[in-house]
Amino acid sequence: MAGNGRPTIKTVAARAGVGRTTVSRVINGSELVSSDARDRVLAAIEELQYVPNSVARGLVTNRTNAVALVIPESESRLGSEPFFAALIRGVSGALAATGTQLQLMLVRDQSERDQLTASLQTRRVDGVLLVSVHAHDRLPGQLDEMGLPTVLAGRRDAQEHLGYVDSDNSGGATQAVGHLLERGRRRIATITGALDMDVGCSRLAGWRTAHRAAGVPADESLIEAGDFTEEGGQQAMRSLLERSPDLDAVFAASDLMAVGALAELRRQGRGVPSDVAVVGFEDSVLARHTNPPLTTVRQPVEELGRTMARILLQEISARTASPATEPASHQQLTLPTELVVREST
Repeated sequence: MAGNGRPTIKTVAARAGVGRTTVSRVINGSELVSSDARDRVLAAIEELQYVPNSVARGLVTNRTNAVALVIPESESRLGSEPFFAALIRGVSGALAATGTQLQLMLVRDQSERDQLTASLQTRRVDGVLLVSVHAHDRLPGQLDEMGLPTVLAGRRDAQEHLGYVDSDNSGGATQAVGHLLERGRRRIATITGALDMDVGCSRLAGWRTAHRAAGVPADESLIEAGDFTEEGGQQAMRSLLERSPDLDAVFAASDLMAVGALAELRRQGRGVPSDVAVVGFEDSVLARHTNPPLTTVRQPVEELGRTMARILLQEISARTASPATEPASHQQLTLPTELVVREST
């Protein structure tokens, strides 16, 4: 059996006393197999509980030429957040030139999560790209245990051992808040992303780092947790204004939350940037069409998707060439960010 305990064509062939080509022919229904050999192969498959699949049919290459992009979010969130659309464009563009099929899988509840892991155990794809990774999500560990090549968009924490591609979340946030401090703002609030995600924690860390670098005390009462949604940004802005009506700037950890913050500031009659300056993160298409246009941190989301796909294909090729050999280390890349200054500051 393979190192992860899953029987392979080689295991079946050894148990049946035939070659791997014979096993492949039986799986594919070929007539070029004697009845005796067929019976022995079928008996070995049943005994070993081997699950034939498209990878098994690719006897020589051991490839399905398909990868899964797994997004544990709802259809509504997938459609409303520009980040996901840009990421998918990057991934699909990188795969198109290679002839690799992309399977988009949404995981919305535990039932769908169980279905996903069962499907992946049958090796219907060569590898997985995983988005929206939370700190205590068991799925990355399960994929690792399966021996399935996996690349994450972001990381679970600073000790992440799987391959990932991330943006410079802390550095980008530091630059954004530093810009506000340079403009003379001193009561700078932040609307964080989900704090069970490294991206949320890292952007909050950048808010603190910028204050420390400028020698300005960071008021922890100006931190309000968000969830990367427009509604979450609006509610967080409302809570911040109730608690600290004298705040003069806000750094939102996503453009979508910044849009929500702008809506709440407008509702309460606060001028932007005259009363409150606002900075987002991503530089999505939304940032150019807010009123006023949004200062934001540009992260290269499409490039992030392309790079994830490239790294995954490299790992799949390496596993195909040496199936029993684990990579010495997984590629982990952090892409640079850039502050884009517009009228909201």
